[in-house]
Amino acid sequence: MENYPIDFVITWVDGSDPVWQSEKAKYKGTVGDARNSRYRDWDTLKYLFRGIESYASWVNRIFLVTCGHLPKWLNTSHSKLIHIKHEDYIPKEFLPTFSCRPIELNLHRIPGLSEHFVYFNDDMLLTNTVQKEDFFLKGLPCDTAVLRPAIVRISKSGNKVTNEEMYLTPVIDMALINKYFNKHEVIRKNFWKWYSPKYGKEVLKTLSLAVWDFFPGIREYHCCYSYLKKTFVDLWKLEEDAFNVSCSHKFRVNTDYNQWVMSYWQIVTGNFSPRNPKFGTAFALNDDDSNNQKIYKTIRNSAFKTICINDNVSDDNYELIKRQFVQHMESKFPQKSSFEL
Repeated sequence: MENYPIDFVITWVDGSDPVWQSEKAKYKGTVGDARNSRYRDWDTLKYLFRGIESYASWVNRIFLVTCGHLPKWLNTSHSKLIHIKHEDYIPKEFLPTFSCRPIELNLHRIPGLSEHFVYFNDDMLLTNTVQKEDFFLKGLPCDTAVLRPAIVRISKSGNKVTNEEMYLTPVIDMALINKYFNKHEVIRKNFWKWYSPKYGKEVLKTLSLAVWDFFPGIREYHCCYSYLKKTFVDLWKLEEDAFNVSCSHKFRVNTDYNQWVMSYWQIVTGNFSPRNPKFGTAFALNDDDSNNQKIYKTIRNSAFKTICINDNVSDDNYELIKRQFVQHMESKFPQKSSFEL
């Protein structure tokens, strides 16, 4: 049994907090994506804590990262819980921030954080039992190495395409990876990590892109991430200027690096252990009830060990669909956790 400590890090924001809203309003007009939907709270944090207590009671410590505010229901005296404010670890020149980039790219600076940690957004949930070995094996973070093209995706608002609707981040992250690594050499060196039987049919995606001379992209499963602090330290030494630019933006900009590049780096350096892609995935709630019912069924059936719930719901339907979502979460996790008052 591996006995090194594994911490969880969770980031959370209360977009309805009037003090936070007032501070955010000071930077109105600043470049970046400041849409209110980026900050809507679906009460997922409560159910993430219930899932941790039910399915991952072995966790060492839980670092809850916020700008300073906390949910009223939280038991702040819990022995495993440590509240971290942005000012506690993010360099002051980047504060205040309303972008997830500086919050995530600086996670290694959190005081007292263990070398092995798992990062959760507050919209990520544990829905089935997980063991330490689901996240780290022989000291290495668990991940899935599957190639796929990093394609620029664009959604449209009428005939106008806004900067916020152009999703460029995976392309930016992969440009950094290709700057330092040769695809053929990387895969040759760790062949069975790229063509692991654990991936099942997913290996066919990597095989179909074998002729490419560079990394076209690495599939992102958008669930919780296993990290070594050393990965962040090493990359900051190499790309400090570039990361400083990403961290300087008050709101997220689509040419920023994000924390996915840390996951990609661990994969291409071979510092990871292969994991079945069915471990976790992401879903998006939207205005289509049939889509949402499928998501609720997946949660009830614990089809994945971890999932991410994205928000694609219109403003008009937000309150209604949030109530429905919370009802299903209460059905899945009916018992209060010790992290609640």
